[in-house]
Amino acid sequence: MKLYTYFRSSAAFRVRIALNLKGLPYDAVPVHLARNGGEQRQPDYLALNPAGLVPALEDGGQVLTQSLAIIEYLDETHPAPALLPGDALGRARIRALAQAIACDIHPINNLRVLQYLSRELGVTDEQKNAWYRHWVESGLAAVEAMLQQQPRSGRFCFGDTPTLADICLVPQVFNARRFNCNTAHIPTVMRIVEACEALEAFRLAAPAQQPDAE
Repeated sequence: MKLYTYFRSSAAFRVRIALNLKGLPYDAVPVHLARNGGEQRQPDYLALNPAGLVPALEDGGQVLTQSLAIIEYLDETHPAPALLPGDALGRARIRALAQAIACDIHPINNLRVLQYLSRELGVTDEQKNAWYRHWVESGLAAVEAMLQQQPRSGRFCFGDTPTLADICLVPQVFNARRFNCNTAHIPTVMRIVEACEALEAFRLAAPAQQPDAE
């Protein structure tokens, strides 16, 4: 397998965690999102992923995009350890948590959105960072409430083994810390993240451990 990745990309971070949890070896191909106007915008990469985003996963000559789709593909093709439970209700609850992060929080704070705020709308760095913190803090507050209401929360988001929800949560909290977001209001989230970060699969997927880390 070949993973087109960027060390600080939340979406690529998710896929790295999933690959590590599955014990699947892969070759990392760095795609620098800021260098040379963004390597994700170069024709060679756009031929792989027309959206111009990371990650992309090449497996057996096939190219897959979108982190959640990639992770579910890995879970279906390499079932152990499972990242989604066997029951429909459990899968729905885990997907709801994952999508609350990947669909509600992350997209409006992604690099291209922040660049548009600065370059096209002319917001200051202070205003941009305030935007970032607002949506991350309010979004994680919603995740915290979901976890507190989740009857099967345990050591991790859903029981005592990592799932798709944890895979999405850890990169988002990494970003929250990076932008000095307030985390005092999300104790359940932070407890779960601490449990995840104790696992080698999460540690080895962290941005600082990547070959393109700066």
